[in-house]
Amino acid sequence: MALDPKLLEILACPQDKGPLLYFADEASLYNPRLRRRYDVRDDIPIMLIEEAHDVDEAEHERLVAKADADGVKPTFEPA
Repeated sequence: MALDPKLLEILACPQDKGPLLYFADEASLYNPRLRRRYDVRDDIPIMLIEEAHDVDEAEHERLVAKADADGVKPTFEPA
């Protein structure tokens, strides 16, 4: 089950308050600016900084390319 679109509209990175990329098929949210990935468990985003996973260069490039290929848009447009 995917996250509710209304929830996605307000989800932001807890560290830099910026938008995230949501990968439903990988059950994760990704912040490409900080290269930090947040898990989604049982349809609940785990938005704790200490629970996030830092992503290396290769994984960052994979996720950015996947977002482009799959048409994944940021959770919101920054002001």
